[in-house]
Amino acid sequence: MRRLLFAANWKMHLGPEEARVYLKTFRARYNRRDDRDVWFFPPAVSIEAAAQATRERADLQVGAQDIYWEPKGAYTGAVSAPLAQQAGARATLIGHSERRHVFGETEADTRRKVAAALAAGLLPMLCVGELLAERDAGHTVAVVIRQLAAALGGTEGAPLSRVVIAYEPVWAIGTGRNATPADASAVHREIRAWLVARGNAQPKVVYGGSVNLKNVAELLAEPELDGVLVGGASLDPEGWAQLVQTAIA
Repeated sequence: MRRLLFAANWKMHLGPEEARVYLKTFRARYNRRDDRDVWFFPPAVSIEAAAQATRERADLQVGAQDIYWEPKGAYTGAVSAPLAQQAGARATLIGHSERRHVFGETEADTRRKVAAALAAGLLPMLCVGELLAERDAGHTVAVVIRQLAAALGGTEGAPLSRVVIAYEPVWAIGTGRNATPADASAVHREIRAWLVARGNAQPKVVYGGSVNLKNVAELLAEPELDGVLVGGASLDPEGWAQLVQTAIA
């Protein structure tokens, strides 16, 4: 039986007090399920508040939306993996499409960030995915494998088993479009094979891209999908609680 992972990326929403109110509402509405975990990725200023609001629940974890690869130093505005961990983070997103395509993060950057997260004891959720032009050209798998190799090349065995992969086709993020369950499953299968070949016997691969209450059950019916990474649809605590409780056949 798969243990599903539901990850909420709040992006630049919900400050500390809003995070406390949100999580109080979510916990009141969410009937805990033993077959799934829920991760929250609040903005950096809300990590500590969110971590405190979930501290006695092992199935609820908080992560950072991004980290810098140096552990400390003169890097104004950056948050290191150890600082995020001190605030209560147990995971971190790395290589989200907005970090890549809005802020110019390179594939070399993702490699350094994965290494920094693993060194600090954080669970990296590495985001990979293709642009629309790359999809239309038939390059989806090549792009995804290139991104995996760039970030994880040389990482094998036990460290690699701690990395979660989020496949998020860039053309489907915040657009209302999403890959069909069959399309997502095919890419997940390629990702899983790449990870298994490098020593991750039980890789966890989740899907992100305009996931909502209307399509989540159909997506997760595909056995290749181990969960979802959700942006906009995770910002309402009641709606998110309903989504997380989705029954999977």
